[in-house]
Amino acid sequence: MAIEAGDFRTGLTVMVDGDPWQVIEFMHVKPGKGAAILKTKMKNLKTGSTQERNFNASTKFEPAMIEKKKAQYSYSADSTYYFMDQETYETHELSEEQLGFNKYFLIEGCEIMLMFFEGNVLDVSLPASVELTVTETTPAIKGAPSTQTKDAVLETGLTTRVPQFIEQGEKIIVSTLDGKYSGRA
Repeated sequence: MAIEAGDFRTGLTVMVDGDPWQVIEFMHVKPGKGAAILKTKMKNLKTGSTQERNFNASTKFEPAMIEKKKAQYSYSADSTYYFMDQETYETHELSEEQLGFNKYFLIEGCEIMLMFFEGNVLDVSLPASVELTVTETTPAIKGAPSTQTKDAVLETGLTTRVPQFIEQGEKIIVSTLDGKYSGRA
C-alpha cells in the first residue's frame, strides 16, 4: 500500500531511492501557483545521514518494513555500542556514526527499541525523555533572575542549558528529540 507525501507524519518510515528513510520533521507549503510541496527533514536509516528534501504532496512512497525489538543497552567500547535483545539474549552492535545524537541518551541498563530492516540493525528508537545525572555545572549565581540558565554536563557527555537552581549530582529529565532540559527528576 503506497503512502502519499501529503500523509507524512513524524516517525514514519518510507522507501526513498531504495533505502529506508524516517521522517523527522515535515511542513506543508502551498505556493501561490502549482501543487502543494512537502518540505521534510529525513534520516537515512542505513547510513544515519540526515537530509532536507522536498516532495510534491501527491508523490507516492512504499512503506519501509521496519521491525522493532526490545533491547537493553549494555556498554560501549571503541566507538561501538552493544545492545542485548530482551527475548533471545543475542547481542547487537551499532557504531557511533549510526547512533549519532542518540548516543547522549544511553545509560547502562536502559531499555530501548532496536530498529531492524531486512535483518540488519539500523538504529535505536528512544523514549521521548530520559533521566540523566548532572556531573558538572557552576554554582547558582545569587540574585540571578529565575529565568536565567547555565551550562550543565550530563553523565553521557551531553552539554545542555539548565535553570540556575540545578546543582551537580542532581537528576534531571532531558528530551531525546533536542537534548533540552525538561524538568527535575
